[in-house]
Amino acid sequence: MDTAFRKIDIDVYDEDILQESELYDADPRDPAQVLDDARQRQAAVRSSLARNDIVGALSTILENAPYGPNVDEAKNLTLQTLLTILNTTKSTEIPAVVKSLSQDAQDTLMKYLYKGMAMPGWGDVSGSVLLGWHEKLTEVAGTGCIVRTMTDRRIV
Repeated sequence: MDTAFRKIDIDVYDEDILQESELYDADPRDPAQVLDDARQRQAAVRSSLARNDIVGALSTILENAPYGPNVDEAKNLTLQTLLTILNTTKSTEIPAVVKSLSQDAQDTLMKYLYKGMAMPGWGDVSGSVLLGWHEKLTEVAGTGCIVRTMTDRRIV
């Protein structure tokens, strides 16, 4: 039996194939600029944490989160900075911090929580910390936050 027909990729000839670039608008910034922005936000977060301003640190890191292709280094830097914030926050302060965030910031935080859960053993990832934040965020933002996170194509 001839199996050579299976080596042809028929999707190449399909005009209606959906490309990943069609799912969402790409980040208009240059990858070098995105990385520079991530480094600046990391420095701002450190100064906010030194002042014990958790809400300010979270708001800073969650605004203009890097997404799309070619910005993996900025994504990793942002995730590492966010994990530093999450690990330094006391569990009793989490509900008040989450309530003070905007809905978009809450959705972005949920994206980062899921990304952190998907990367066990990476950096400062602690499953119990991430699950604690997930619980409090779901209590405050509801299940709509989870749905919006799962359906949004912009992966952080």
